[in-house]
Order: sequence, then C-alpha cells, then structure tokens
Amino acid sequence: MNIKKIGLPLAIIVAILVMIFPLPGLSFSGHAAIALLTFAVIMWATEAAHLAVTSLIILFIQPIIGVASFPDAVIGFANPILFLMIGGFIIAEAIRKSGLTQRLTYLMLSKLGTSSSRGLFVSVFSSGILSAWIENVVAFAMLLPIIKEIISLMGCEEPHNGKSNYAKAMVLGASFGSLAGGFGTQIGTAPNLMAAAYTGIPFVNWMVFGFPLAIALMIIIWKLLGVIFPSEVKGIVGGDNTITDMLDKLGVLSRDEKISIAILLFTISLWVTTGLTGIDSYSVALMGAVLFFFSGIVNWRDAQKNVDWGLIIFFGGALSLGAALLNTGAAEWLIKDIVSMLGSDPSVLLITVVLMLVAVIITQIMSNIALSAILIPLSVTLANSQGLAIGTYAVPVAIACSLSYILPMADPTVAMAYGTGYVKLKEIAKAGVPLVIIGIILTIMVIFTLAQPFLGT
Repeated sequence: MNIKKIGLPLAIIVAILVMIFPLPGLSFSGHAAIALLTFAVIMWATEAAHLAVTSLIILFIQPIIGVASFPDAVIGFANPILFLMIGGFIIAEAIRKSGLTQRLTYLMLSKLGTSSSRGLFVSVFSSGILSAWIENVVAFAMLLPIIKEIISLMGCEEPHNGKSNYAKAMVLGASFGSLAGGFGTQIGTAPNLMAAAYTGIPFVNWMVFGFPLAIALMIIIWKLLGVIFPSEVKGIVGGDNTITDMLDKLGVLSRDEKISIAILLFTISLWVTTGLTGIDSYSVALMGAVLFFFSGIVNWRDAQKNVDWGLIIFFGGALSLGAALLNTGAAEWLIKDIVSMLGSDPSVLLITVVLMLVAVIITQIMSNIALSAILIPLSVTLANSQGLAIGTYAVPVAIACSLSYILPMADPTVAMAYGTGYVKLKEIAKAGVPLVIIGIILTIMVIFTLAQPFLGT
C-alpha cells in the first residue's frame, strides 16, 4: 500500500474525529487547533504532499475552521528564525562560490584524517562546537557546503537520490551535532537563554554541566549514526596524497576567499558578542548576507537559485501551527492536563521525566521557542512551590525542547538536512528516536549529579 495515497484522506478523517470528540476545558478555537495539529502531523509524516504544500494548507484553513484569522495565521512568517535561515543560506552559498569551502574541507581532512569515520567526526563536532557560540541554523548552513564536498570526495554515488548511507549520516550528523552542541552554553539555544533568564544561573555555571552533556551526546551521535547508516565508502580515494595534491592546486588564497574570510569572521564576531552589542543574531545573519552581495561574491540570482524557498514556506507553516496552539490555549491545556495526571505528590524524578517527555513530543511539531515560553515558567513555579532549586525542572525542560531529532518541522537544521534529498523522513526518525531516548537519559543523569550544585537556590 502506498502510504502517500492514503495520507490526505486519513488526515481529514482523523481531524474530523478529533473535532467530534469532546475536550472539556478547551475553547472551540483550541479544539480546532488540536484537530489541525493531527491533520498536519499525518500529512507531514506520510508526505501526502510536499511539506511546503501542507504548510500552505495550514495557513488558509485556520480562518475557515475558526482557529485564527488569516493575518494571525501568517504570523509564523514574521518569525525572525526564517530570516536567520535565509541569511544562513546566502552566507553558505557565498562561502561555497568563493572557493573557501573546498579549501576549508581539505585543510580539516588533512589535519583530522581521510577515513569515512573521521569525515563523520568532522561533520558532528565542527557543527556542534560552532553551535555552542552561534545559532545552530547558521552553523549548519555554513558547514553544509563543506559536508557536501566531503561526501563528493568520498565517492558516494547518487546521494541526492537517497542512495548513500554515508551521505545520510553526514547531513544528519551536522544537524544533530549542532543541536547537541547548543546545550554547552546559555547562548547555544533559545530555550537555554529562556531558562537562564528565569533561573539566573551564571554563564560559567551552565557550562560546567552543559559542555560535558554536549560532548557526550556528540560522541554518541558520531558512533550511533555510523551504526545506523553503515558507510558504503572507506575513505577518500588516494587518502592523504589526494588532499595534499588538491591543496597544492588551490595555491594561495584568491581575492574572493580573502573577502569571504573577512566577512565571515566579522559576522561570527557579531554573533558571539550579541550580548555586548545588542545586535540580535537575526540581524547579524542578514547583515552578513548583504555584505556578501555588496562584495560581488554572490548576486540575487544565486540567492533565487540556492536558497530553498520551499523549505522556508514549510517552516513558516510549522511556526504558524505552533503559534495557533499557543494563542488558543491548546498547548497549555495539553501540558497542564498531563502534569495533573501525576497525582498529588509525585517524585522530583518522575516530574522531570514527564516534563521532558512532554517537551520532546511537542517540540517535534512546535517551535521550541514558543514551547519553552510555556514550559519554563511552569517549571520554575513548580520548583518554587516544592522548595527546590529554581532550575531543577527548567534546565532539563530547556534541553528537552531542543531534542528535536525526529521530524523536519522540529528544527530548521533537520528541515535543511531533509531538504538536501540525501535522507528520507522515515530515516530521520530511525536515527532520531534512539537519540531522543539517549538524550533524555543523559540529561537526567547530568541534572541529578554534576548539575545539582549549579541549579540555583
């Protein structure tokens, strides 16, 4: 049976059933938002239509079924994360076009080795370390051309048709690595920042438990992806000699490469110092993109051709759905209902596990920024009422909000990995589900041991 063919009728039927089924304590618009959620998840999961097409349906259906007016529905497209994605795409294309991508790829491989395993290590850890200091979307976008170059050097056949295990591991490694690396610092992810704002945990204190968690998870990602997607290639043909020859052929840095390095370093410096300058990371991404336009390295035709605008539409629709769940009270209703099921005196461990599970499940289809805006204040209030350290629940919940490994709509980097065509939706889930489980276990271990003295009073 072709699951794509049954996706649309199945999504419609399930959504209607959800609307018929009574949900006490929820407004009509919230009820409709839950029904729309089930429709969207089934459509995206079965790929009954292109992901962007489902996002367009999400927009025009909201005023029809009473979720929100159309101006409110399209608010997802005003989310700054979309402009971060656009800026990141343009910066990545400029780096590729300048020739800097090739040089950086060869330099990294010459230092770290030319085996397929070392290439995957480069993918996971380079994106992870970068993402601890700058937005994971931008880190992934900048590294994607380098990753594609490594895949090409390895001799992978037809990666665009999803026929290369190594290509799958590489793009998912960079995406998953960027998410894991973000746990290392308060500025690594938006939920981390929100948790820090509510708990007052000092920057260095967060790093004490954040970086060990990030490094441990990146090692697991590196090893696990190698097992789930066993490489069909052993390494670069010719090994170190090939890399040395290629570096020799490149010669000295070209004008475009020098300009690209200057713009890139300037942009990264602004990202790292956003707390000092007051310039947000979204503005910095667009600033870097515009500088590349004025330098002449890229033009608008390059942007039209190489920015995945369908991916932008898809993610805008996903953000619109998240906003609908938030604004109608549906998200808060879901969360409070689940927490109330735990009884009158549940253990701290049980509450932590449940809150993390709720965060992990909802973050697969809702913006982690919006989700953390609901869950973190709730977590802080809960910890205060129990006389616990203020960050007891807020920190693990913030981390869980970024365990977005299962579906493309969960995080822009996962969507961008899917957009390469190297990996199918079910293969993302195949790798993502065990990583989410491991991520929850690792986080709980760190929170109840290493992090205990640093969770606030």
